Amino acid sequence: MAVGVTAAVCFALTIFALQTRWDFTILGGALLVGAIVLMVFGLVAIFIPGKTITLVYASLAALLFSLYLVFDTQIMLGGSHQYAISPEEYIFATLTLYLDIVNIFINILTILRFIRD
Repeated sequence: MAVGVTAAVCFALTIFALQTRWDFTILGGALLVGAIVLMVFGLVAIFIPGKTITLVYASLAALLFSLYLVFDTQIMLGGSHQYAISPEEYIFATLTLYLDIVNIFINILTILRFIRD
């Protein structure tokens, strides 16, 4: 079930990143701050065990990595966006998209595990 949800989310976000007029490439700093806040929240969550905090953490992480997927897709495309990578960096672009998708999958798997219990 998590594979299907991840595939649907990634497909929808990729289509959104391809057709939208909004430029998500300018949000790099905000996404970095979000990742740091999520890391600190994760460290706090280690000392406060429970289903609720794990579910909140996984939900926030899935949202953050969904935004990263849109960000990385637009950076990979280039075009009229503010920031872009060169075509020679296709391996880096592929790895970043792969890591975004894997992180989305792991967090959706965590969410579905706690919803099922």
